[in-house]
Amino acid sequence: MCGVFDEQRVVVSAAEESLPLAIRELELDFGPEAKVEQIAPETAVITAPGLTAQEVADRCIAAPLVFPRHITVQAAMLGAGTGIDQVAEAALAEVREAGIEGGLAVQVWASGRSDYGFGPAALFGAIAGELEEAGFSVAKSGRDHVLSCCLTPNGILLGLNETRDSLSDWPGGGVRLSKSRDQISRAEFKLEEALREFGLDLPAGGKAVDFGAAPGGWTRILRQRRMHVWAVDPGDLDERVARDPQVKHLKLTAGRFLRSNRTVFDVAVNDMRMDPKLSCDLMVRAAEHLAPGALAIVTLKTGSRDVLTTIQACLASLAGPYEVLHARQLRHNRHEITVIARRTGA
Repeated sequence: MCGVFDEQRVVVSAAEESLPLAIRELELDFGPEAKVEQIAPETAVITAPGLTAQEVADRCIAAPLVFPRHITVQAAMLGAGTGIDQVAEAALAEVREAGIEGGLAVQVWASGRSDYGFGPAALFGAIAGELEEAGFSVAKSGRDHVLSCCLTPNGILLGLNETRDSLSDWPGGGVRLSKSRDQISRAEFKLEEALREFGLDLPAGGKAVDFGAAPGGWTRILRQRRMHVWAVDPGDLDERVARDPQVKHLKLTAGRFLRSNRTVFDVAVNDMRMDPKLSCDLMVRAAEHLAPGALAIVTLKTGSRDVLTTIQACLASLAGPYEVLHARQLRHNRHEITVIARRTGA
């Protein structure tokens, strides 16, 4: 396919407070030939000779670059005075010019405050209606190509990209999860988002250890995946989790538990509030209690100083007993990142 997918204006989204870190990651990784400029509170554009969205996405995953969470390719930038019908017509024109046939996803979001007289929901409806009238099948996700529309204070950005090179199949990487009646803590969203975004399959009937489990939110998510859970925390668990016969609550610190444990686990998770290097040290020790190929999911509280250096050191320490599969700041992370790793060994 030719056209927009060969152009060089690659649009990267990140959390507003983390966009400077995302920009710095891109600058360091792509070198002096790359130019990165902020265009909205949560959005930047990277340009370089011959640069493609696929290359940026591949580097974000392989390096990894942890703060970019969504990618598209700029197709057009419409003025702030553009009406909703004009935006929809422009979107249709860009889709046709790109040579897309059949169906595509349409994703609309806002980056920063703006006053267009319409919001993302209304604009999605207008664009979807225009495309459907022209014979296209429209969805919100799950298609090979995605039309992105970002409302910024300075204009409306239209982007087109292949979903596989977008990092996330949510508008701007902003995953939206609904609170369930059984939710124990908002921390559950972090694990749930990680499982969805990275397509992780947990072994039903397998054994999982949850470090710092109280009050039991992550333990509940693991039980939803039909895992047997060892919940390690001196604190109390919510009674809905505590009375589950497939949850074994050990009122111990993680260190004491590891000194006495003889069980081999298929999954280890850690959402404890602690220094990120100490958290990684714990996961390195925990690796001795994991089966080859076991998954480790850990959130690293990055703080606000020397963030990139700290993250690099943490990932390097995990790379001994683990293969780091993913490292990213997800939407439900606050001043932290989520790391997914696989236990190495035959």
